[in-house]
Amino acid sequence: MSIDYNEYVADLVKKGRAAQQIAEDYDQARVDQLTEAVAYALTIPETALKFGEMLVEESGMGVAADKQGKMFSKVKGSYAQMKGQRSVGLCAVDEKMGMETYARSMGVVGAIIPVTNGEATPVVKSLMALKTRNAIILAPHPKARRTNWAVTERIRSILKKYGAPEDLVQAVDPDYVSVECSQSIMKQVDFILATGGTPMVRQAYSSGNPTIGVGTGNVVCIVDGTTDLDTVADMLVRSKSFDYATSCSTENNIIVFEDAYDGFVKALAKQGGHLIKDGTPEKEKIVKTIWPQTPENHDLNRHIVAQSAEKIAELAGITVPAGTKMIMVEENSGYGNSFPLTGEKLSPVAELRKAKDFDDAVQQTLNILEYQGKGHSIGIHTVHDERVRHLGEKIPVCKVCVNLPQSLSNSGSWTCGFPMSMTLGCGTWGHNSISWNATWKDLLNFTYVARPIPSWQPNDAELFSDAVRAAFQ
Repeated sequence: MSIDYNEYVADLVKKGRAAQQIAEDYDQARVDQLTEAVAYALTIPETALKFGEMLVEESGMGVAADKQGKMFSKVKGSYAQMKGQRSVGLCAVDEKMGMETYARSMGVVGAIIPVTNGEATPVVKSLMALKTRNAIILAPHPKARRTNWAVTERIRSILKKYGAPEDLVQAVDPDYVSVECSQSIMKQVDFILATGGTPMVRQAYSSGNPTIGVGTGNVVCIVDGTTDLDTVADMLVRSKSFDYATSCSTENNIIVFEDAYDGFVKALAKQGGHLIKDGTPEKEKIVKTIWPQTPENHDLNRHIVAQSAEKIAELAGITVPAGTKMIMVEENSGYGNSFPLTGEKLSPVAELRKAKDFDDAVQQTLNILEYQGKGHSIGIHTVHDERVRHLGEKIPVCKVCVNLPQSLSNSGSWTCGFPMSMTLGCGTWGHNSISWNATWKDLLNFTYVARPIPSWQPNDAELFSDAVRAAFQ
């Protein structure tokens, strides 16, 4: 059957525009009523688990219980951030400068949904759109098409229950899900919120429409041995094994100071970590399993993505202890195409490196990020604030997690200040337009009103220092 994707998408956009015109007249109370209802209904435990189970069955990736937990944290967290916040009409007044700011909608938003977070992302992005009186069209990865449709149908039923137009939230019909359909959406909507693989995000940026996208993840974590190693190991294993590392924000490369290395490996082993040493046949097997064809191009074996550590070991033909949650592979050589462990692995497999000191760890971090992951995130486990400041000032990333589990923190959590989000901006380092975690505020236009005020023009003596004025006399 030949499908005219442009015509199909044009109909979705037309329905979205009609619904959005109705929402345009909603007041703040009406908007907040809808977001509260959606957030609550989608995080009822049995509902959240059902969608987690559905995505695991459909995609063959991840852990249903962890996906349920993701729904609890990201959906509730996103709603908590918007609850009580102004997103309609007059939202800010600066009496001194005579300025007023009015929050305005954008229109129809196209949302690209990744398979790795196909359970929570459509809900979070729908909440963002509803809070800002936009309509949204959810375009999923093919392996999450039916989950995306089911989640959307649940949201639409809630909108209907509250007398709102269902077409404020639409999904691509499972039979129409394709790259071509997503491309057509990106060309016809007013704004694009793209979360997914690098090729799709780049297509979004080249669509001709304004876009917020994300960069490639490849998180580096430094362990300097000044904090309790058992605690650090617990955080790393929990982070790396959560949902079988579906998140691009989990630790992919761990750099440990030499004097703490042996103790850290032992601490990891107690938490379910298994070490594969450099130069062993087991290392060759694991690398060949993760990159069976062309490691130089970093093409991951799709059969290892978001699978358990034990399954990956089985695929590689290596033996690991029962209960292994995470595999660490030593790499003490180079970086880049000839050393693919340097890059993102989307699995409970992490590269493990030694560092002589902090300066060495920083240089290794820079080398890794230059290959992949620049702009995203890094972590450090330390008691030294000056080391944290150095990372904040010198490393080309947008997020630094200090004594935190990465995948459970850098996209927002209840125990750190990063905004809850499913779209993590990576700044110009990651070829993104934003350097923060995207939230509902990023789906607003603003109208600014200026009124006359007394002149605030300073004279030169007030504006320029005596030294500078004297230098040009």
